[in-house]
Amino acid sequence: MQHCFPHPLLLLFEFGNNTSAYIFPLRDRSMGDTVYDHRHLIIDQFTKQAVPFAKKSSQFIAEVFGKIQILVHPTENDIVLDVASGTGSLAVEFAKICRQVTGIDITPAMIEQAKNLQKLSNLENIKWDMGDITKTFPYPSNSFSIVITKFSFHHLLNPLSVLIEMNRVCTIGGKIVVVDPTPPPDKSIQYNQLEQLRDPSHVKALTVSEFEDLYLRVGIPILKRGFYRMKIELEDQLQTSFPDPSNIDKIRRLFIEDTKNNTLGLESRFEGNDIYFSYPNSIFVGQKV
Repeated sequence: MQHCFPHPLLLLFEFGNNTSAYIFPLRDRSMGDTVYDHRHLIIDQFTKQAVPFAKKSSQFIAEVFGKIQILVHPTENDIVLDVASGTGSLAVEFAKICRQVTGIDITPAMIEQAKNLQKLSNLENIKWDMGDITKTFPYPSNSFSIVITKFSFHHLLNPLSVLIEMNRVCTIGGKIVVVDPTPPPDKSIQYNQLEQLRDPSHVKALTVSEFEDLYLRVGIPILKRGFYRMKIELEDQLQTSFPDPSNIDKIRRLFIEDTKNNTLGLESRFEGNDIYFSYPNSIFVGQKV
């Protein structure tokens, strides 16, 4: 279904002394213009993405988890919460090591894929909950020794409130981990404009300094940081992210420009006739005090 967005709404995100802006669309309704329901946009987008996302995640999870494992050092005594757990690949990797893992996600189709992966992995120490992470988490304070989220923060209208909840449910001395793309500051605007075209549920990818400010505001000291790039072929990414068809040619043009001048910070390049690019991803490991 196509929606009409007659008037934009400017939302301001504050991170320490920095303020960032995001143009958020509004939708016509009989009672006047109201903020488009981002929750249903997330569910709609990730219901479409569930099956292809599960296949793509399986290609990268071993490498990505290896980088997370080096920084987080999960043990057999850990109790883990995977926030916005998606198709469950990260939760399953933790469950191979840790005592108990809980995954929470808002999209039923993602939970279904996660349960299928759990069954294939023959693991019984994973529990899946359906829930909205933008609200109070349905868990008592100090419940998990590792609270982690991967590739969710750029979809959030209020990342601060989610990090506060991650901190609340973490045990004293436990680890609060966020993995997300972090575009270079001088290319952040262009990067986020591209991603909003490619994925309508994208809100804003934060820079490294914005993440540092976010952790500081919640009172979480950052113990370790990691960085890695994830190489992806453009047409494959377009097929699995379901952008508005009218935006596809524009997206391709932006990537072609990126191959010449790295305007997006994605280090795009041609390999034969195909364009490959790499997301700049950061891992932040904080500790609850």
